[in-house]
Amino acid sequence: MILYYILGFSTIFISGFMLFKLCTPFVFMKKSFIWKVTLFLLLSGTTGMVIWVGDLNLLYTLPIFLSVFLISTIGNFIGRISVALIFFSMIMSICALSDTYIAAIFKYLFIYHFVAKLSRILIIFVIYMLMYKLLPKQTVTLSNRLWKLILGLSAMPICSLTAIVLLTYNKYNSQEIYSLSMNLGLAVLPVVLITCVVLLVSITVLVRHQELETSSRLASLRETYYKGLQNQEQNIRQLRHDLRNHLTVLSGLLEKEDIKSANNYINKLYNIKSLKGSKHFCDNELINVVMCAKIGELENQNIKADISINVPNKLPFSDIDICALIGNALDNAKERGCNRLRKPNGFIALSI
Repeated sequence: MILYYILGFSTIFISGFMLFKLCTPFVFMKKSFIWKVTLFLLLSGTTGMVIWVGDLNLLYTLPIFLSVFLISTIGNFIGRISVALIFFSMIMSICALSDTYIAAIFKYLFIYHFVAKLSRILIIFVIYMLMYKLLPKQTVTLSNRLWKLILGLSAMPICSLTAIVLLTYNKYNSQEIYSLSMNLGLAVLPVVLITCVVLLVSITVLVRHQELETSSRLASLRETYYKGLQNQEQNIRQLRHDLRNHLTVLSGLLEKEDIKSANNYINKLYNIKSLKGSKHFCDNELINVVMCAKIGELENQNIKADISINVPNKLPFSDIDICALIGNALDNAKERGCNRLRKPNGFIALSI
């Protein structure tokens, strides 16, 4: 009897450990060790539940599971709800398959409960091995828009489980209803399980797609950045090339004591673009360089710009994001506004 309980608890904790390893890359954990243990015990305890097709315990467990899951994690609320629904649906489908169908083969033998727990481990182990290489190295971070998409998709397996419970609750009323309920569960539960695994894989794919988008934006910003540096270098070269000629002209005018002409020439030099230097838009150096390059593009197309940016040097988010936002805003204003209207002298105003 003692060995039986040891094996039972061992299978529950092993299943919970694998689920915990699967879950943590998709949600941010609270720093306290207590909350990590809480999530581990939640996943372990849920896998230890006996679930049958038509069992209302599934619906009673859902609010408790969601509450504890949300308390134990931090980050995007929609993302946490989505991940919680996916894992709850996956665990419940595994438990229902194990208890209702797999272990039912040994229903009248003493190893029934052991087979039910062992089949859970085997199914979760297969899922873990399939997902192992796909799991992100860092905790998943998606935009709110993508998390809403995942939430909508995660509603499908949980709705399917709810339908299985409600539609098969009275399965013992007659043999025909019982047979129909069992067939319905056998058809739907594997689909729910596969859907949950596919959703987890989809999240990893979306993360990689988002990283590629970020890399693309970074490449675009780097191009703009180096283009701005290139323009500055060209201006400096031009200035060095012309400086000697300007000094020669000024020297000649001063030798002739033509002070008025010398002053007029100096005033003309003040208006030379290469002598004005780079404009200062804000304290953030990366934004300054990007804005100088963008303003240069606008000036080449005879588009005037009134830019007012008040951004500190250090930001609570990535410089790349705000540079991409500003760059896209100016590009859209240029393409959709000035170019489409085909006005000879466009005007763009930007205030941040």
